[in-house]
Amino acid sequence: MKRAFDIIVSALGIILTGPFWLLIYVLQKLTTKGPAIYQQERIGLGGKPFYIYKFRTMDVHTEEDGIPQLAEVNDERLTTFGRFLRKYHIDELPQLWNVLKGDMSLVGYRPERQFFIDQITAIRPDYKRLYATRPGVTSLATIYNGYTYTLEKMIRRLDMDLNYLEHHSFLGDLRIILQTFIYIIFGKKF
Repeated sequence: MKRAFDIIVSALGIILTGPFWLLIYVLQKLTTKGPAIYQQERIGLGGKPFYIYKFRTMDVHTEEDGIPQLAEVNDERLTTFGRFLRKYHIDELPQLWNVLKGDMSLVGYRPERQFFIDQITAIRPDYKRLYATRPGVTSLATIYNGYTYTLEKMIRRLDMDLNYLEHHSFLGDLRIILQTFIYIIFGKKF
């Protein structure tokens, strides 16, 4: 039932927000250099890598040295337009494609890069329990823990994600989606 819901909602979401994707693409091209959408390898269901899609919010020269960096509060690498996209979580819209493809679910743990998973699992090997389900676009950890810019916040997010894994339900997922939507509409930071 969860997968069928994901397919229906992500397909409708892509159709309804499609005109905004085009507008964002044009604005990206007018205001910054580089691709409007970028992809980044993350680890998902079964511990398998996949590419997550987002509207680019940072300068194209970010991580040129090949060393992954966490997003920071008031990150100076954000473009002016990227800051707006991040503030309202519009940069996440292309993840509806990830949901439709089956890489992700609407609700689930946030997928992470292997570089950071290695740091987390050095402290908490139980991180790998998350691989039993698809990662999500949103979660309670996303809403209440926000962007994870420290290892401590990653561990806090892991605890919340493991709790979700043990207690998730379809009705709970609907509540999380509704709460995320309300927070985005009213511009609440998370």
